Amino acid sequence: MPPLRSSSKKTLPEAIVAIRAAHPEAQLELWSEDEHRIGLKPILRRVWRKKGQRPIITVQHRYKWTYLYGFVCPQSGETFWLLLPTVAGYVWSAVLAEFANAVGAGPTKRVILVIDQAGWHVSDEVVVPDGLHIVFLPPYSPELQPAERLWSLSDEALVNEHFDTLETLMETQSERCRQLQKQAGIIHTRTHFHWWPKIAIS
Repeated sequence: MPPLRSSSKKTLPEAIVAIRAAHPEAQLELWSEDEHRIGLKPILRRVWRKKGQRPIITVQHRYKWTYLYGFVCPQSGETFWLLLPTVAGYVWSAVLAEFANAVGAGPTKRVILVIDQAGWHVSDEVVVPDGLHIVFLPPYSPELQPAERLWSLSDEALVNEHFDTLETLMETQSERCRQLQKQAGIIHTRTHFHWWPKIAIS
């Protein structure tokens, strides 16, 4: 069933209460998701050097891109990642299906997913798998999105680096995401906002 625009009018606590009331026997998990464009245009950050010496970094500005889809459960620090070439409604449907399957969403486990109102998220062609419930953030509120905090961590393998091809960059990014999946404590610290609802496992 496609997500309803009206769901964005509920606050997150209200949405949780409504979903728990509708599915009292099911386990609940609360996740968030965002997309991050990465490519061959270099990501530059400051680095330490001895006084009087300038850092030397190889860069080459090329405009080839791919997209990193990052899902995070702030309460546990668990993450799920996908690298895909674009963003679109039909792609988002496939992403949701992959995510729902990975986390076991279904009749006995309801997963609440907090996302922004990007055009591909609210497209009429989006199909939401059973067991997944969409809650939209208010417009223009990236500061409320825990998944936004993932990018400074996922970029660590890419900053101040030159990649000959997009495939090489994707391999490096994939390895970084595999490492982050093992660092739930760090992810929890970065993404678990003080106001983020805590859901008791039923």
